[in-house]
Amino acid sequence: MEPADATRMILSESAPHPELLRLARHSHEELSHGRAVPHETLSEMLREAARKDVYGPLRRRYGVPAFDAMVEAPAREIDRLAPAPVRAR
Repeated sequence: MEPADATRMILSESAPHPELLRLARHSHEELSHGRAVPHETLSEMLREAARKDVYGPLRRRYGVPAFDAMVEAPAREIDRLAPAPVRAR
């Protein structure tokens, strides 16, 4: 699954939650147009979706395999964009 598809799935359940709606809409629009979304924005979108308990309805609506793919797509993008942490010696 592509990150734009994953954000569209989250967007479909975000209407009752203004902050999540804003994050999901912005992320979806940017990704749909081929632009990168900062990893902080994607991370906040996933956190806000968890906080607002949007994952339960998404899991029921799309099924567990699709839900897992939906969470993995932005997580891979976050991993790709986030700077690697510096380890102290």
